[in-house]
Amino acid sequence: MRILVLGGDGYLGWPTALHLSRRGHDVGVVDNFVRRQYDFEMGVDSLVPIVHLQQRVRVWEQVSGLAVTPFVGDLTDPAFVSRIITEFDPEAVVHFAEQRSAPYSMIDRAHCVYTQVNNVVGTLNVLYAIAEHNPAIHLVKLGTMGEYGTPNIDIEEGFIEITHKGRTDVLPYPKQPGSFYHLSKVHDSHNIQFACRIWGLRATDLNQGVVYGQETDETTMHRDLATRFDYDGVFGTVLNRFCVQAVIGHPLTVYGKGGQTRGMLDIRDTVACVELALLHPAAEGEFRVFNQFTESFSVKQMADMVAECYPGAVRIEHMEDPRVEKEEHYYRAAHTKLLDLGLVPHLLEASTIRSLLAVVDRHRDRVDPVAIAPTVQWRKTASAVRASAAMPGA
Repeated sequence: MRILVLGGDGYLGWPTALHLSRRGHDVGVVDNFVRRQYDFEMGVDSLVPIVHLQQRVRVWEQVSGLAVTPFVGDLTDPAFVSRIITEFDPEAVVHFAEQRSAPYSMIDRAHCVYTQVNNVVGTLNVLYAIAEHNPAIHLVKLGTMGEYGTPNIDIEEGFIEITHKGRTDVLPYPKQPGSFYHLSKVHDSHNIQFACRIWGLRATDLNQGVVYGQETDETTMHRDLATRFDYDGVFGTVLNRFCVQAVIGHPLTVYGKGGQTRGMLDIRDTVACVELALLHPAAEGEFRVFNQFTESFSVKQMADMVAECYPGAVRIEHMEDPRVEKEEHYYRAAHTKLLDLGLVPHLLEASTIRSLLAVVDRHRDRVDPVAIAPTVQWRKTASAVRASAAMPGA
């Protein structure tokens, strides 16, 4: 099918585009390269060097004989979004194109507002373009398990059956997001569900867990096809950070008690899940939710696994949690719908962690130890907001 991948230059968008292309789909990729600009702003860089999109596209055509069509522009520009939907005329749109860092959204008011405008307005423009051009286009939107928060009951896949005062209904699962970024994803989910209900659109919301890994079958075909590896305190994910810390001899820094538990997913399963959703599209007017993860681990469990897998000495240190979150909590989330569609998951085993450690070791000269420490404090942000509100004239 013809598939347009929004955010196709990013950590997940690029490997997804290559996977879909290699599987025989006609793929277009859209990006405005703002993710690369965040690196300049924060003074950090991907551990694994990445080339620009045009070079990536050329190399992909050389090594695979397949073409990927690039489009450069911003989803907050409605004219641009309308033009690419009309010009490429996709059967499906895969939407990765959002600011995806919780810490980045919590830096200050400007970064919060930017995150919500960029994410929510971009998605609204996509919804309108699909509705106006071809409502039959299947939208596959990357959400996050972080929309749910950490309730003291089981998390269902998007919806929950509620009985109240003798009456029963199936309603969207209550959301308790932990950052302004996660809130933007909640707003997206509500807007997409509304568009499906009133315009008859079809959409799949992939509430994804934390992704680990840097290599897929396609990205290893040539060094210029590599995707990013983030380990810094703003965009890096916890398993990446632990692997980098182990390799450079830095203590593994566990935030708080380390009981924070999250759904986890191998990058190879991300691309597989997206294709499964595309091959089994939502019905007309249907908004469906898949919880896209394969296993759950606490932060402390992941630190222990890295320490066990690394051949050298590793020390684990607990530090004050920069976030406002439960450091120990109940966590049990359903994730059967993608398995029912045929997902065969890659589980987090010692061999997987060793492969991550090997990636880090190959690029250890690019590690900036200063970038690892958390620089965004949820509590300080909240205090600053209260202080500014109390100022005369505020």
